[in-house]
Amino acid sequence: MVVDQLSEVFDLVEVRGLLSGGFAARGPWVSRTAVEDPLKLLAVVCGRGRLTADGIEGPVELGPGDVAILNNRSWLRLEGGTGDGPPREIVPEEGFSFTRFVGADCGSDDVVIGGRVDLNPAGRTLLLQALPPVGVVRASAAAASNLRGTLDRLFGEVIANRMGSAFAIRQYGQLLLLEVLRAYVDQAELPPGWLRVLTDERLRPALDLMHAEPGRHWGLEELARAAAMSRTSFAERFRTVAGVPPLTYLNRWRMLLAQRALRDGDVRVGSLAAELGYASESAFSTAFKREVGVSPLRYRYRVRGELSGRVGSVSVQPSL
Repeated sequence: MVVDQLSEVFDLVEVRGLLSGGFAARGPWVSRTAVEDPLKLLAVVCGRGRLTADGIEGPVELGPGDVAILNNRSWLRLEGGTGDGPPREIVPEEGFSFTRFVGADCGSDDVVIGGRVDLNPAGRTLLLQALPPVGVVRASAAAASNLRGTLDRLFGEVIANRMGSAFAIRQYGQLLLLEVLRAYVDQAELPPGWLRVLTDERLRPALDLMHAEPGRHWGLEELARAAAMSRTSFAERFRTVAGVPPLTYLNRWRMLLAQRALRDGDVRVGSLAAELGYASESAFSTAFKREVGVSPLRYRYRVRGELSGRVGSVSVQPSL
């Protein structure tokens, strides 16, 4: 059930893992780039590398199969390779091309794949708060066995350049992000937030109820009973794990559902308010504006205008 809830949250905040660049290099090399995306992934398919970014102390060593998650960083430097002479400067290219991997040999090359994570504003709030400035998932970790397989299959599609490879790469990019987060959750001490609360076994029954019927008027007593805890213990544990009280979490969950409904459909605000358990349209609009910053109708006009703009123009940034 935890995985189902994680998938539901991914859909709500429109999390998308996309391959954005990469290279194969032999001998000493270095790559420097500005980071334009809130969340970025760097995966070492073969070889080794040393990662440096703003806000972290010293380089982070990355080995074969390791994946780094960069959270809200402004620049990165990745270097590696052995041999004499100055390092070869690898310059990010405009758009991603398979040609950088032609002739790649995992026996002698360092091979790096870069990806970005697309998020809507709600996703930025949720996911960026749940991750450190730089998190690393080690291939040696027990939880990373599926991650290594996904990374190998992704790279296999990249170098094969077969019919349908572009589609397969997009799908593997999504799976790579999911496996990175799964492995990270299993190996790290998560800060309070939605990612941690979704993995808490004791709170899961209460979360199941809130996610299944968000419009119901849940009380602490009922939620605590579902989790087989006293009201006081339940409230304390929930705040510790989620970072907010249970009913605040429920309200934020409702607001995520409301944002999706306003973004993707033509539901009337009054009907949406009733569906999500609010006594009136004005009560819902007040709660929505307090959480999101604008009224429901203004939010709808704004996000649909942004979507139209993205459809009308495509911007490609050079990226690792």
